[in-house]
Amino acid sequence: MIVGIGVDVVDVPRFTATLARTPRLLPRLFAPAERALKPRSLAARYAAKEALIKALGGSDGVHWTDIEVASEPSGRPTFALTGETAMAVAARGITALHLSMSHDAGLATAYVVAEAVPPAEGPASVPPTAREDTA
Repeated sequence: MIVGIGVDVVDVPRFTATLARTPRLLPRLFAPAERALKPRSLAARYAAKEALIKALGGSDGVHWTDIEVASEPSGRPTFALTGETAMAVAARGITALHLSMSHDAGLATAYVVAEAVPPAEGPASVPPTAREDTA
């Protein structure tokens, strides 16, 4: 069952200028394995992290560096969550996160879908027993 959807778009040149102007953002926003990537890839990962926060319904318990965008062997992007962020996602009952990212023409975008197992249905409702009056 889908419990959240998030999307974000980042202007790559503006994002690149912001990182150049404020270098301390790099270690605050990105996991160590992400920091050496090209600016367009960093912008897409920033969009992915923003989209994840939107899909989660807020940033409570979420820390930027606990969210790493990694790649499966096929090249498909995926989240590698650690620390408090992993615990916050699990506490929300989320069992799967789907991520799509792209960058073109100076824009980077990401789309996230969060899934959870539907809540167990309660006991089947039983109609009240019909009473016969024997008057």
